Amino acid sequence: MDIITKLEGTRDQTLRYFDLTDEDLSRSYAPGKWSIRFIMHHLADAEAVLSERIRRTISEPRPVLWAFDQDRWATSLDYSQMPLGLSRQIYQATRESIIYLATQHYKRSGDLEFIHSETGLRTLKDEFDKVVSHNQHHLDQIAVALTRIE
Repeated sequence: MDIITKLEGTRDQTLRYFDLTDEDLSRSYAPGKWSIRFIMHHLADAEAVLSERIRRTISEPRPVLWAFDQDRWATSLDYSQMPLGLSRQIYQATRESIIYLATQHYKRSGDLEFIHSETGLRTLKDEFDKVVSHNQHHLDQIAVALTRIE
């Protein structure tokens, strides 16, 4: 399966979850963990961060890119009050941009490098792959949350 198919597949699965009921959005995959609502907001924010990394790696020579503190974002941006529709729009538009950039650069420029502040040397290809794996990780958590009896 190629990167575009994976990006489109995780996008399509994710977009369906934005339409869950409030009751389902309140579910969590484990005690003390984020609710599906928080995961959806996080996916939108992470998509934006990963998109910036991709864009900077394409545009700048070997940039140093910083990690982000997902828990501080959730608290500081107040995911409990943030409109879910806003995060849906951010996620969808950003993913379309990432898909476009992947069609142009995954094979041709995949060996471009950047330095991640926590994980060190990475490539553009690594970051496109991370978009998919990160999204799938959270889709798996959502699937557990939806089947978990609370």
